[in-house]
Amino acid sequence: MNRKKEKKHLSYEKQKRLYGYGFLSLWLIGTLVFFIIPVAGSLIYSFEDVNPGAGGVWVGLKNYSAALNKDPYFRKYLTDEIAEMLRNTPVILIFSLFSAVLINQKFKGRTFVRAVFFLPVIVASGPVYAVITGDMNVSGAEGAEQFSTVFETDMVTDLLEFTGVYGLSQTLTDTIKHTIDGIFAIVWHSGIQILIFLAALQNIPPSAREAAELEGATAWEYFWKITFPYVSPMILANLVFTVIDSFTDSGNKVMERIIAMQSDWKYGLAAAMVWTYFGIVILMVGLVFLIIGKHVYYEVD
Repeated sequence: MNRKKEKKHLSYEKQKRLYGYGFLSLWLIGTLVFFIIPVAGSLIYSFEDVNPGAGGVWVGLKNYSAALNKDPYFRKYLTDEIAEMLRNTPVILIFSLFSAVLINQKFKGRTFVRAVFFLPVIVASGPVYAVITGDMNVSGAEGAEQFSTVFETDMVTDLLEFTGVYGLSQTLTDTIKHTIDGIFAIVWHSGIQILIFLAALQNIPPSAREAAELEGATAWEYFWKITFPYVSPMILANLVFTVIDSFTDSGNKVMERIIAMQSDWKYGLAAAMVWTYFGIVILMVGLVFLIIGKHVYYEVD
């Protein structure tokens, strides 16, 4: 007696799992081909003297030593970029949080104001920023320089000189001047941070505000006791984002130096610079998590 073979059907859960693997496979293949393999190749190049068309010769740490000790610009640019990041990151975070608190209030034209603050995110690109700031090293940049005068801060500088602030010390003078001259850059690089802070502010439960009002808390006390703890996870996220964004900015001198070495066919040296730079970025992000992560408030359900 012939028995009919029963058809085995996959369960619905297994079908969903296979569909998920099918979608993920495209991403995994793309990541492997276009990211992991090139990154691994770059790491190997950093230990080789690469000759296009003839392959590479293993030289160990020679490229790293040349990048840090022999290159006349790399170490200086690296130090300058780290100092720039340390100066600008706190200012960007404070400005972003302050702006998010302001535009989270109810007032006429709130949608328009939010769009203005978020505009740099939409048009954020190297050429656009260069045109606005007048930093165009191309022929015909005269128009860019004229356009950038809208954002100049000479009037503020003159006012500070008139009040005598600039005469206190050279260090204070340089710090204030650098901060004032970089106001537009700070606003330009704060769009994403403002959006993240705004989302965090809107997620504060109404019961927290009601409890604070019942206790008679002032606006200042409400900010430090309610608002600040609730947005502290986003402070950490924005801090990490700002550090990485600063190191990968289009006007970054280190990146320009690396590209210059690559254009000069010095692939091994360029790769060593990249991995040195990458190591410093990872170290900075790790320090941020180590120092700030302990003070972040997470609400437990």
